[in-house]
Amino acid sequence: MDSRQLEYFVAVAEELSFTRAAHRMFTVQSTVSAAVRALETDLKTTLFDRSTRRVTLSAAGQALLPEAKAALEALDRARAVVEEASTGLRGNIRIGTLARLNLVNLAELLGAFHQKYPLVNVQVATSPTGSSGLADDVRHGRLDVALVGLAKPELYGLEIRDLATVPFVVLLPSSHPLAKEPDVRLEELAGERFVDMPLGFGNRSMVDRTFENAGIPRRVQVEVPELTTIPDYVRVGLGVAVVPELEPARAPGVTQLPIAGTDLTWTLSVVTASGRRSSRAVTALLDLLTDSIRPGGAYF
Repeated sequence: MDSRQLEYFVAVAEELSFTRAAHRMFTVQSTVSAAVRALETDLKTTLFDRSTRRVTLSAAGQALLPEAKAALEALDRARAVVEEASTGLRGNIRIGTLARLNLVNLAELLGAFHQKYPLVNVQVATSPTGSSGLADDVRHGRLDVALVGLAKPELYGLEIRDLATVPFVVLLPSSHPLAKEPDVRLEELAGERFVDMPLGFGNRSMVDRTFENAGIPRRVQVEVPELTTIPDYVRVGLGVAVVPELEPARAPGVTQLPIAGTDLTWTLSVVTASGRRSSRAVTALLDLLTDSIRPGGAYF
């Protein structure tokens, strides 16, 4: 048994696919299959139940998985301690973020992190399914840390640090009859067409749930993957929007109003996997991110 075999085993166990595991490990499927077979031979057991349609963990595989993860994490810590003693903080960080996120200037923050820790390799990714996809990637080890905007019940299995909270607002075309009011109640939007983000994005889930709980039907006519483009569709009359109060919402031809009768808010959080000890590099990044959000922080 060697560490590479364990890495391939963990990848297959989390992806439940030899093909996806090979893609994740930047190798070919035959290499992953051979390593897992060698590990099974060494342990004299079957770790996966294989069929033409699916791959599942056997009872032995389920027992090995937490031990394999713990062993790999211990090896990583041992390497990190030795490397840091001689050359400084090293490692790899896979961070996920929402597209066009303006509450945090991630580029500035990662630039400062690189200046401080030049030997840490940082990879940045987004998810086509927004916060839900990012949270799932952290749970399954495809990301080390992610910036997400989900309600707490949807962040199960994750360690959470809240960074900032903003209220939701209503965006209306400036010609809309409600645009002259001081605020808007959700009931007044019944029958309107809406512009929103696709299902899976945290702010969309919160708004859907709020309207459903209030018994107000809602029809989303336009779905766009970036929050900053929503005002453009509102401005031309394709619908109204209920979105977090972010600076890009203040666009010409669009009126932004507070929502009366609700305390609907959106919280940006940074998450890591619960029960999994973060590397020193990830911990250093989390500390820098948290410090930057405090009043006077450079990246908020």
